[in-house]
Amino acid sequence: MSAATVRREGEALVFAGALERAAVAALWRQTQPLLKDLRRLDLSAVSEVDSAGLALLAELAARAPGVSVIGTPPGLTELRAAYRLDEGLGFSS
Repeated sequence: MSAATVRREGEALVFAGALERAAVAALWRQTQPLLKDLRRLDLSAVSEVDSAGLALLAELAARAPGVSVIGTPPGLTELRAAYRLDEGLGFSS
């Protein structure tokens, strides 16, 4: 398990490490000033996602309509299915 980080690169938020409950509050605070003109959530360097991490990503996606998600870390596919979220982390109809 590695510490989660986030940084802005162009129109993307680039996450790394484990997006888990223990990291979510700090990541939320870090992402807030970085949301303007957000187009991508890059999860290529994420080692795992739990339900709290998914909630963070889904809320960020909701605040940036049309955002695309790059990468499929362990846990993401199963959690997306369980919560009925589409590939852009919005609710499926």
